[in-house]
Amino acid sequence: MDSRVKLYLERAEGEILLAKTNFEMSLSEEIKNTLNLPKEQTFFADVISESYYSIFYAAKAYLILKGIETKVPDEHKKTYKQFKKIVDSGDLDEELLEIYESEAEKADALLKILLLERGKRGRFTYDVNSNANIPYAEESIKNAREFVSVIKELAEKFDDEKNSKDADKGRGKSEENKGERYRGKSLS
Repeated sequence: MDSRVKLYLERAEGEILLAKTNFEMSLSEEIKNTLNLPKEQTFFADVISESYYSIFYAAKAYLILKGIETKVPDEHKKTYKQFKKIVDSGDLDEELLEIYESEAEKADALLKILLLERGKRGRFTYDVNSNANIPYAEESIKNAREFVSVIKELAEKFDDEKNSKDADKGRGKSEENKGERYRGKSLS
């Protein structure tokens, strides 16, 4: 498997792990006590963001498999557009695009909240009712797991097919080489 594909898939898995950890930490008073965190501290917005990044990295891995690279500036937008092209062509399930869009929308909403809160930070503290984000955080983790799982399967299938083709080419060359060794020589 291409080392870049492998790296992006590892990063995607790492983001899911981080999202799950932050989700559990947000719900567990025991963990908060151990880490000396305030009881009301939650990380649900982080869970949504980490889930998005998991999906983003998986999408980047898939694009690399297809020979497509996206880079800054606007790397997220470019990745989305290239991924959408593949879905629109029928090469990939539309459901994966819907997951990507959903998580990207949540990430955009978080960015808007950040901008809004940054403007209000001198007057207000952060919303203490962040538990309202629990269902969105749960959904984000579920979406990220599904998306990354499918992309990993596709990457492994692609890798297996590539290895099979390479092996077939190798067998063909070895047969050609055998033929060349015996050409012009008497076999008797």
